[in-house]
Amino acid sequence: MILGSIVLCDLPIYIRMADEHNPVMQIVVGIITISDRASKGQYDDLGGPALREAAEGYQWKIGGETLVADEKREIQRAVRELIRGGCQLVLTTGGTGVAPRDVTPEAVREIAGGELPGFGEVMRMESMKITPNAILSRSLAVAVDKALVICLPGKPKGAVECLGFVVGAIPHCVEVLQEVPTSC
Repeated sequence: MILGSIVLCDLPIYIRMADEHNPVMQIVVGIITISDRASKGQYDDLGGPALREAAEGYQWKIGGETLVADEKREIQRAVRELIRGGCQLVLTTGGTGVAPRDVTPEAVREIAGGELPGFGEVMRMESMKITPNAILSRSLAVAVDKALVICLPGKPKGAVECLGFVVGAIPHCVEVLQEVPTSC
C-alpha cells in the first residue's frame, strides 16, 4: 500500500494512493447539516459548506447535501435518502453536543448496523489537544447498510478538524462496507 499525504488544519493526513495493483474507489459523500435555527432560516449554514470544501479537497464526489432540524426522524430520513441515492459516506454536522435538542447520535444509532467507536475516540482525543470542551462531544461513526456515517460537531472548524483526524481510515472502511476486495 502506498501512502500519500496532505496537510489539513496544520496536520499531516496520510491517505492511501492508487497504484496499478490497488486502485482507490471514488467515494460518493452526502452531507447533512442538523440545526433547528439554520433549518428555519434564522442563520446561514456554515458547517455543510465547510464539509463540502473538505470533501472536495479529498477528491470525493458530492452525492447530495441537505439541511434538517434537530429531529430524530428527519435525521434518519436524510441519512437513508442519501444512502439510497448512492452515497457511500454520509457526514453530519451538528447535534453532537449535550444540549437537550442534540439528538444526532441517538438518531443514527437507531438505524445503525454497528458502531465504530474508534472514530469517536480519535476525534475526541485529538480535539482535546485543541479545546477542553472536546470532552463534551458525542461525535461517532456507524455503519448504516453499506455506508459509513460519521457524526461531526456543529462548528465548521471543529467538523473539518474532526474529519481530518479520521480521514485516513475512511477509504478502507468504505471499501469494506461496500464489499470491495481489499488486501486485508
